[in-house]
Amino acid sequence: MRSFRKYHRTLAIILALPLFVTLLTGIAATLVGEWSANLGVPRSLLLSIHRGEIFGLQGIYPILNGLGLLGLLVTGLSMTSLFGRKKSKPKQD
Repeated sequence: MRSFRKYHRTLAIILALPLFVTLLTGIAATLVGEWSANLGVPRSLLLSIHRGEIFGLQGIYPILNGLGLLGLLVTGLSMTSLFGRKKSKPKQD
């Protein structure tokens, strides 16, 4: 249990910035594209940041984000004890 907390904390620190950028650019691109909100930034620029194209990582950025989220999900769920072993109750004489 303690090792999962360590892994979860490390993953969260590493993934905070990329996931935050993905979240913000996804919301902003939707606002600009679907609701015609004028944020002063072209939608194409927002989408290129969102997909990692602006950093030259378009092939691996979504995969890393997905694997990182999967890792956070697995370590987070393991700490909830939803999937833990049932502890047997001691017999009373």
